[in-house]
Amino acid sequence: MPEFDVVELEPADHLEPGTEAPDFTRPLVTDEFWEDRSLADLVDGQTILVFTPMIGSFVAKYVWDELAERGWLEREERVVGITASTPYGISSFLDENDLPAEVVADPTNEIAAEYGIGHDLDGMTGIGEPRLAFVALDADRTVESIWVADEWPEFPDYDELEAELGLE
Repeated sequence: MPEFDVVELEPADHLEPGTEAPDFTRPLVTDEFWEDRSLADLVDGQTILVFTPMIGSFVAKYVWDELAERGWLEREERVVGITASTPYGISSFLDENDLPAEVVADPTNEIAAEYGIGHDLDGMTGIGEPRLAFVALDADRTVESIWVADEWPEFPDYDELEAELGLE
């Protein structure tokens, strides 16, 4: 039995396939540095945006461990995380977990809100984080596919997700 309650989230009004992903500029953090980058700068061929809750949460840790184990961080497709954490927190997480990942710091959660996948934490208006979500973009920032959690916590079937995203 889990030691936490599974919470059904309100329906998300997220981007749909065929729509253009909104551009943004935020700090991109790696295990070596961080600097402001726009989504337009990041998209290079197929790009997978991985929205996770706060970077230190068990949900984020599980997702990044799973993606590393499955080889997503070494693929031709670019994988970019987005979380409502500061660059300092992200940098520490990547270093402590030896992850060669790129993660966008969005402590105000504005990107998730603009993409329609933000949610308030435990009913605290104005205090939010992204739902777990995977957004596949083509070279023109057009959404090819999207998976968004309906519950907290909820994880995708990674085999099905890889097939849907064309990562098999």
